[in-house]
Amino acid sequence: MLTKTKNYTSYFENARTAGRKNIAPAIINKVLLDLASAAVARTDYLLAENQKDLDRMDPDDPKYDRLKLTAGRIADIAGEISNVAQLKSPLGHVISKKTMANGLHISKIIVPLGVVGVIYEARPNVTFDVFSLCFKTGNVCILKGGSDADFSNKAIIAIIHRVLADHDIDVNVATLLPPERQATDALLNATGYVDVLIPRGSQQLINHVRNNSKVPVIETGAGIVHTYFDEFGDLEKGSNIILNAKTRRVSVCNALDCLIVHYTRLKDLPQLVKPLAEKHVALYADQTAFMILKGHYPDALLSHAKPEHFGTEFLSLKLAIKVVDSFEEALDHIAKYSSKHSEAIISEDKARVDTFLSQVDAAAVYVNASTAFTDGAQFGLGAEIGISTQKLHARGPMGLDELCSYKWIIKGDGQVRIP
Repeated sequence: MLTKTKNYTSYFENARTAGRKNIAPAIINKVLLDLASAAVARTDYLLAENQKDLDRMDPDDPKYDRLKLTAGRIADIAGEISNVAQLKSPLGHVISKKTMANGLHISKIIVPLGVVGVIYEARPNVTFDVFSLCFKTGNVCILKGGSDADFSNKAIIAIIHRVLADHDIDVNVATLLPPERQATDALLNATGYVDVLIPRGSQQLINHVRNNSKVPVIETGAGIVHTYFDEFGDLEKGSNIILNAKTRRVSVCNALDCLIVHYTRLKDLPQLVKPLAEKHVALYADQTAFMILKGHYPDALLSHAKPEHFGTEFLSLKLAIKVVDSFEEALDHIAKYSSKHSEAIISEDKARVDTFLSQVDAAAVYVNASTAFTDGAQFGLGAEIGISTQKLHARGPMGLDELCSYKWIIKGDGQVRIP
């Protein structure tokens, strides 16, 4: 154990040292563009290593889809890296400046957070995303992936290191820790080396990091996502939005988990969920919804909802349905079960929409649109390091700005403070 602890410390020391070296913005952008090209060029290698991870996982595991890389997904990742390269860096931006009566010139400027640790599970795309965003903002990243994606993560970090070495940049600006649990424990206790930790994954992982870390944590919470179909909702819009939010990609945190329906629209409920049957979505309906859907939705896919179905992040082709007697009850249901990630209303009534927007407490609140858009790239951030569900420092998709802090610069000419 002492040997392992010493080894982990060397990782942290090397990362801290690498973070003190400034890299010109033009070089940063060139590295990112070269990395995007290298990712595509090494697609076969990445897929082969990813397959080794896939072979160890049950295809029915909700994490399987998150783990899986395809040529198309690698091309999309490369596109996001290129997008990050094209974005303007926030570093050095002057937030404010003023000259005091004593002649001191005081300014407040954007700076990197420093050393950013990210703990994540079976999501190899995170390795690319975190590096590109951290590198663009002058941060160093320490990555702790799960054992499920170990082959994939090692292949990705090898490509990143090759590109960095080609540009004579210290490869320790991107560090991948070993997959064992002891590395996680070491990272949680890496005070003095790591400035902030960001967990990405299951609620269990997030809770573990939050409860055990001595390093400050930015929490990226699980997505327990609701869409409320209001009495003034458009049926065609609603049907399309619900289908997309639930089935576009079921294993992601912005996927729909619970459909809330105003009782006055019960006659439209079968039509509202009809497209879901073609995608084999299992519905867990409360008693009122069940009675309406019986005979209008495949019996094999329709079940009575149990209490545990509400407030569950399914990450699969499953959806809970709740019927409410009023708009206020819908708000109460969301307030009780929301993870404060993404929530949506489908309504054509402006007053109803405005109230929803003001009262629903979530990082992203939607009107007549799919929650599938809660994504850094879709928000114009190039990529994301995670979706923060807390309120301190960052909230929602975290891009370049959210990986920065600020410091005060004070310039004088011999001034001293006199009591």
